[in-house]
Amino acid sequence: MVTLNIEDFGKYKNETVKKFTWTTSSDLSVVAISYGAIIQSIKVPDKYGVVKDIVLGFDDLDSYVIRNSPYLGAAIGRCANRIGGASFEIDGVTYKVERNAGQDHLHGGFLGFDKVNWQTTIDSTKVIFSYYSKDNDEGYPGDLVTNIIYEVKDDNTLSMEYIATTTKKTVVNLTNHSYFNLAGHDAGAANLYDHVVTINADKVTVTDANSIPTGETKSVGGTPYDLRRPIKLGEALAKNDELFDKNFCVNIYKSKEPVFVARVFHPSTGRSLEVHSDQPGVQFYTANYLPSPSAEALVGKRGVGYRRHGAFCLETQKYPNAINRKNFSTSLLKPGEVYRHRTLYTFGVEKSDPQVIAA
Repeated sequence: MVTLNIEDFGKYKNETVKKFTWTTSSDLSVVAISYGAIIQSIKVPDKYGVVKDIVLGFDDLDSYVIRNSPYLGAAIGRCANRIGGASFEIDGVTYKVERNAGQDHLHGGFLGFDKVNWQTTIDSTKVIFSYYSKDNDEGYPGDLVTNIIYEVKDDNTLSMEYIATTTKKTVVNLTNHSYFNLAGHDAGAANLYDHVVTINADKVTVTDANSIPTGETKSVGGTPYDLRRPIKLGEALAKNDELFDKNFCVNIYKSKEPVFVARVFHPSTGRSLEVHSDQPGVQFYTANYLPSPSAEALVGKRGVGYRRHGAFCLETQKYPNAINRKNFSTSLLKPGEVYRHRTLYTFGVEKSDPQVIAA
């Protein structure tokens, strides 16, 4: 049985920000807030029954509004990831979106979907987050109506379903930017390196020096991006100059239903996370741009200092810069069409370690 509790989380621009807490019969709890449709907390028991919060975040609304430059837990749109040159062409017309990452566009711009208070509707234990983005917001054409449906199921799955429609041809690529550490949000890099990761991808997108995809894909075989078999994250990072921030091309097998994308396991606690999605890509990111050990930490929940490699992200998505790469699965949405995207995060507990490949 899943229960849903609703309360106020604060005020943003004279609007009430709502807080939603789902609890399952096996002691999983998920908290989301209407500001940014942010996942604020996910508490999961380990193999000893000890419950810990496994996502990075903040305790108060002001911190999300003022200090959430890493997009902790946030819904991302209109376009997740990067658009090269902060521009794209539709039917011969060039559209210029906000340059908020050097000369490029990142995660929807300066006022993306992570920085607005979403309207909410309750349907049993589902919460529907709704946002109306006006024509020319951040430079994007068309009025866009977006709904994101969050549902927590009694098998400890967090389901996210994204739905959007537009009045003009536009770019849409939505995702969630939760930062996970299965040892606990306060466990830091030392524990993250012990995580065992598997990603169902034979290829990655090739990028230039500014992390913009060139339009090419490359086989992961013989590279540090070969995560097709379980490997400790610390060992994988050591092979890859201590970072991951790459779009992996998911092996979809032409399925319209969510397929297996990735699995992450933490041996000491037994906690696991399995991701399924119907999107062609997933950005695997190891929090490289959180503060370094020598810098002042980003202070999160309960005063914990978040630092580099303190968490990982698995952001299901269309390929980055797809609107400018005709050989990529399109991120163009036309009037009369419906954008749909489903992602499932399933949390589990195991008492035995999976087989891990040698470094």
